[in-house]
Amino acid sequence: MSGNDTKSAAIAALAIILGFGFLFYIMPKITLWLANTYSVWVAAAFDIAAVLAFFLVFWLRARHQRRG
Repeated sequence: MSGNDTKSAAIAALAIILGFGFLFYIMPKITLWLANTYSVWVAAAFDIAAVLAFFLVFWLRARHQRRG
């Protein structure tokens, strides 16, 4: 990996971490709102989807980097 590729990968990883960090920071409020407004099951589904999306993004990035 050249220096520019490494810098680009680091910036992308930082953006992903900060984005999901913000989501996980506000997740308790979203979860409580979903549980009170709709259902506990909807809130749990949102939480599960958010955690799985975190891992899915990194899995897709790794898969894309292996191809290129």
